[in-house]
Amino acid sequence: MHQVNSTTITEFFILGFPGLNDYKFPFFSIVLLIYSMTICENLLIIVLVSTSQRLRSPMYFFLGHLALSDMVLVTSVVPKMLEVIIREGSAIPFVGCLAQFYLYGGTVSAECYLLTAMSYDRYLAICKPLHYTSMMNTRLRYLLIFSSWALSFMFVLITLVLLCDLDFCGPNVINYFFCDFAPLVQLSCSDTTVVGIDVVILSVPIVLIPFLFIIISYVHIFITIFGISSTSGRQKTFSTCSSHLVVVSTYCGSMLIIYMVPNRGHSMAINKFISLVYIVLTPLCNPMIYSLRSKEIQSAVRKYLTSNK
Repeated sequence: MHQVNSTTITEFFILGFPGLNDYKFPFFSIVLLIYSMTICENLLIIVLVSTSQRLRSPMYFFLGHLALSDMVLVTSVVPKMLEVIIREGSAIPFVGCLAQFYLYGGTVSAECYLLTAMSYDRYLAICKPLHYTSMMNTRLRYLLIFSSWALSFMFVLITLVLLCDLDFCGPNVINYFFCDFAPLVQLSCSDTTVVGIDVVILSVPIVLIPFLFIIISYVHIFITIFGISSTSGRQKTFSTCSSHLVVVSTYCGSMLIIYMVPNRGHSMAINKFISLVYIVLTPLCNPMIYSLRSKEIQSAVRKYLTSNK
C-alpha cells in the first residue's frame, strides 16, 4: 500500500485512528458534518462583517479574520483527514506533507496572534473607553492584522526549512491524522536536536508571550470591572470578555501542552485528542461563542436573510 525506498522517502502513510476503524462510518459522518457546519458558520461571519454597516467596529473586524483563519485551519487538515478515516489510512507525498504542515502551522500561529489582538481590543474598550476610538484606529487595526499573519508564517517557515534538511530513510508511517511536527520528526533518521530546540524557542513568541499578554490584559480588565459600582454594569462588561477567555483557555492551553511539554510527558493518543479539540471543535464553536450570540450579528443575519428572499 505504501513503499519505502532504501535511501529516501518520497511519501508518507498517515495512519489516522486505527482504534476507531470499526466505527469509521459514524466517525466520518460526524467529522464531515462538523466540517460542513464550520465552513458555513465562518463563511457567514466573513460575509456579514464585510457587508453589514452595523459590524464595522474593530471587534468584528478581528472576528472576520479569526473566522478566515478557522476556515483555512480546518481546510488544511480535515479533507485529508476524512480520506484517512474512510480508507483506514492514506498516503501523502513528501512535499504535500510539508505543505500541509506549513499551512496548518502558520494558521494556528496566526490564531494565537489574532486572539491576542482581540484581547488588546477589549482592554482598550473597557479600560480606556474615552481613548478607544482614537487608539484603535484603522491604521492600528490593519497593522495588528498584517503582523498576525506575517509573523506567523515567517516563524513557521523557519521550522519548515529545518524539516526540509532532515533525512527520512526509515519507516514512513505517521501515527497521526495529519502531518504535524512531532510525528514527522519521529520518523527522521537525522539528528533532530536543532529542530526540536527551534520549536520550543519559537513556541515562546508564538504561544507563551501572547498567552501572557492576554493574561495581563485581563488582569487590568478585571480590575476595571470590579471598580464598576453597578452590578448590572459589571455583569454586562464581563459578558463581553467571558467567551474570549473560554476560547483562549482551550486553544492556547492545548497548544502549550502539545508543543511546550516534552513528548514523554503525554502519549500520542492524548495528542490526537487534544489536536482534535482545537482543530475540529474550536473553529466550530468560535462563531457561536463570539458572534452568533451577539445581538448585532443576529440582527445582521436577519437583515441578510430578508434581503435575499
